[in-house]
Amino acid sequence: MNIGLLTLTFVAVNLDFFVMLLFLLHRQSLATVLIGYWLGLMTLLIISFVVGKVLSTWLPEYLLGLLGFLPIYLALKPDEPDQPSLEKAAPVLAVMLTYWSVCAGCNLAIFVPVLIGMSLPGFLATIGYFSILLVIIVLLLKLIEQQNIIQSGLQRYGNVLLRVCYFTIGCYVLFESGFVAQAWHWIISI
Repeated sequence: MNIGLLTLTFVAVNLDFFVMLLFLLHRQSLATVLIGYWLGLMTLLIISFVVGKVLSTWLPEYLLGLLGFLPIYLALKPDEPDQPSLEKAAPVLAVMLTYWSVCAGCNLAIFVPVLIGMSLPGFLATIGYFSILLVIIVLLLKLIEQQNIIQSGLQRYGNVLLRVCYFTIGCYVLFESGFVAQAWHWIISI
């Protein structure tokens, strides 16, 4: 388990949601936000792990490294217009649905390549680590939700920082999987 990669992955895939958390924490209770966010994250992690296991059964690891191009694509693609607002629901469900609407696509694209070679014990440790990170982030954001300087900084630099994180994760997956080494071997053997 690479703590640095997991931390970068968690921050990168949730960075855009951190801004949403500021608004959710302002309108909902801390417990509601924690539970809804945790349920949404765990659902996406489990789906990513299962998809990764299925893919790794049929493909060699270096080919799975091609999934590293997904986060690189997310780093380089143009911005999309804002998501439409969700209907009112139970508070925990509203937080979970908000998380999915903001993060589902990029989380799956990022988590599958990161989790693909992980054992079940490693995955369970990752769930525990991400759960701890989630609680820490929500508590920190609760403390700073009223700070205007944080909101303006994220508004100004958040998109660039998010793209740098995605690009870094994609490059890591390409190198760690052996894809770059295999591609280099193919190139020099031509």
